[in-house]
Amino acid sequence: MSISRRNLIIGGGAFLCAPRLLAEPASTATPKSSLLSTPPGRSLTFDVSRKGSKIGTHMLTFDQDGDNLTVQVNVELRVGVGPIVLFRYKHHATEVWKSGQLISLNTETNDDGTPNKVTGSRTPEGFKVEGTKARLYIAPDDALPATHWNHKQLDGPWINTQDGRLMHPTITPKGSEMIPVASGAKIPAKHFSLTGDAILETYYDDMSNWVGLNFKAGDGSVVLYEMI
Repeated sequence: MSISRRNLIIGGGAFLCAPRLLAEPASTATPKSSLLSTPPGRSLTFDVSRKGSKIGTHMLTFDQDGDNLTVQVNVELRVGVGPIVLFRYKHHATEVWKSGQLISLNTETNDDGTPNKVTGSRTPEGFKVEGTKARLYIAPDDALPATHWNHKQLDGPWINTQDGRLMHPTITPKGSEMIPVASGAKIPAKHFSLTGDAILETYYDDMSNWVGLNFKAGDGSVVLYEMI
């Protein structure tokens, strides 16, 4: 028993948007830092479930200090039957931002025993990325880590935070709907569907905060993110 596309759970499936998301362009007079929408309380946590059973958590914390922002991402997943563990996954990522610009990215992943790593840093030449499955390259100017919390990632390339690759999904706005949260309630959210290199559904609230995600595993079951 395994979870196909499991790297997508952590936002590790990184994609170049083609075509670009149809949205109102940001005003050139708006400071870049104002484009980074972070959740209230400086944290965001999701229960991750499959076939009605919780298989782990996805947690993000946001440390804002003036124009400096540090985002920590921690994901722990376990799939098994009773005490028998069939699949285990652990991921940690650190993003550092300054005035709305990504300065560095460092990640480590244990994918059921297989290690992966990504490093990225801002240089005069651009944002340099290297990963387990990506030789050193300079990312496009608008490339962002595929950690989902930043709504602006829908506007351009995503850096795969599990192995460093740059990938290419198509992103389609699907309108507004009600989605479940961990409390059992439902909240309004804007729905975006990803196809191509990545197949998943992701959701944001009216303040552009990430509030949900789901996708189909290899056996057809749905892996569901419910915000705590």
